[in-house]
Amino acid sequence: MKRSILVLMSIPFLLAGCSKGKAEPTAAQQKAAAPPVPVTTGTVVKKTVPVQIEAVGKVEPLSTVEVLARVGGQLTGVHFTEGQEVRKGQLLFTIDPRPYQASLAQAQAALARDKAQAANSAADLRRYGDLVQKEYVTREQYDQIAANSASLNATVQADQANVDAARLQLGYCQIHAPLSGRTGSLLVHAGNLVKANDTQPMVVINQIQPIYVTFAVPQGNLPEISRYRAEGRLNVEALAGEGGVAAQQGDLAFVDNQIDPNTGTILLKASFPNAGRSLWPGQFAKVRLVLSRQEAVVVPAQAVQTGQQGQYVFVVLGDQTVESRPVQVARTVEGDAVVTSGLAPGEKVVTDGQLRLAPGVKVVDKEKARDGQAAAEEAKS
Repeated sequence: MKRSILVLMSIPFLLAGCSKGKAEPTAAQQKAAAPPVPVTTGTVVKKTVPVQIEAVGKVEPLSTVEVLARVGGQLTGVHFTEGQEVRKGQLLFTIDPRPYQASLAQAQAALARDKAQAANSAADLRRYGDLVQKEYVTREQYDQIAANSASLNATVQADQANVDAARLQLGYCQIHAPLSGRTGSLLVHAGNLVKANDTQPMVVINQIQPIYVTFAVPQGNLPEISRYRAEGRLNVEALAGEGGVAAQQGDLAFVDNQIDPNTGTILLKASFPNAGRSLWPGQFAKVRLVLSRQEAVVVPAQAVQTGQQGQYVFVVLGDQTVESRPVQVARTVEGDAVVTSGLAPGEKVVTDGQLRLAPGVKVVDKEKARDGQAAAEEAKS
């Protein structure tokens, strides 16, 4: 019995000794033995990318005019509809012209009367000129006739000015569009009385073709903008909508003459043809000021990760393992990260699935993995 017990007690120790003698797999071996991690990859490429400044801008009309009445009276006609596109010189409003027609007729009558009197005075002056030479009248009488003639001539000129002013007032009874643009809300309707030069406009017209987008950039960008602007026109892109709306192309038209001391920014304006009217006054728009275009190494922006040591990417090597490689990213342009160091064109990088990765881990493309799984399931069936 004692011998049996001793034999049984020695068995665990013998097993423990055997297990200690067997070598444990290394971390590299464990990684190699683990199934490959499915990931999505992208390729590092070299292409032309824009050097640009991004900002948020506001759309403003090229010109805004508040239409006011220059004479008072009853509004008898409105010759457009709210929101209508109008041309320069198009008739917009009509004010009752009858009081001004009467004033014009009165001024014309006064002019005709004084012209007749001036003509009679001119005839008297000629007659008295002959008589004074023959000494049939005194010089004093001749001077009096000459003064009366000059006074009547001045009265005729004043009457002519009154006629011109009355005709001008009559012309103000028809209000025409001062520019081509789009009308806003109609603030005065037919039948109402309007005042001359009232504080409230009758309608507001905005010129939206072409149109401005104003935006501000940090003052540190001013030297670069000035340098590139001296070489030629600078292109500006504006996007004011979502859902596949194309960006509008325009040109930098204005750089303010001073920097805002409160914000440290400088105001810029870009002009856009706005042929499709996708830019509307009051809208906010994403603005890109394109300074130049340069060749650069780019990688999908989602491939770039940030760690304690800075930015890095997982590069897929020839044996389908990955390594973590630090990179320097200059900027991001339309979903691409411009890399200044750390990558070369043609290399493959991981763009999705980085959370399960570590240096040395094997990877497989997600699409290939799905295709292989589908083929295996089909073979089993």
